[in-house]
Amino acid sequence: MTTTINQATQQQPVSVDEFLDRYGSDNRYELIDGEVFDLEPTGLHEEVSAFMTAKLCVQIDGTGLPWFVLQRGLLRPANSSMTAFRPDVLVVDRSALVKEPLWSDQSILTLGSSIKFVAEVVSSNWQNDYARKVEDYAVLGISEYWIADYAGLGGTRHIGKPKQPTLSVCTLVNGEYEIQPLWGNQPIVSLAFPDLKLTAEQVLSAGR
Repeated sequence: MTTTINQATQQQPVSVDEFLDRYGSDNRYELIDGEVFDLEPTGLHEEVSAFMTAKLCVQIDGTGLPWFVLQRGLLRPANSSMTAFRPDVLVVDRSALVKEPLWSDQSILTLGSSIKFVAEVVSSNWQNDYARKVEDYAVLGISEYWIADYAGLGGTRHIGKPKQPTLSVCTLVNGEYEIQPLWGNQPIVSLAFPDLKLTAEQVLSAGR
């Protein structure tokens, strides 16, 4: 996902506070290391996100767990003053929100412990999803991260050659993600949602 804002209009790094002042009410943008990115959510991108959200909501409802899906909320890591991610799909543990310092006033999370699952839908600048967010979400301790590359835009080291639509399931093991790329009718194995019955194709075809 994401393309960077024209550098002519962004000469200096932007802090999180500045970002919130300028873009806080617009869910098209996120901030990474002081650089503002336009998420450019296309219709197909939103269809994949909506499909995952619908399936996860069914799972949450069936378990009775105090979780809910937050779309387009901000994830502002507590250890960074220059980054505010805006994941496509976030599964939040409601019981953990009492520890979130900003939640009562803003739709902003700061702690990985509040998040049970995160997903990104790749639509333009795939490097952030496959590299930076893999590192940062792991550091935050988010146990499961999906990268839904429905258009096959990622580098060949991530999605194979020839390129093809790929769902990458990242599972946190000893502080790092083990990444399982899935294609076609391969079943998804989710630790967060063990009863989920989906294939990679079902998720990826929602955007085609």
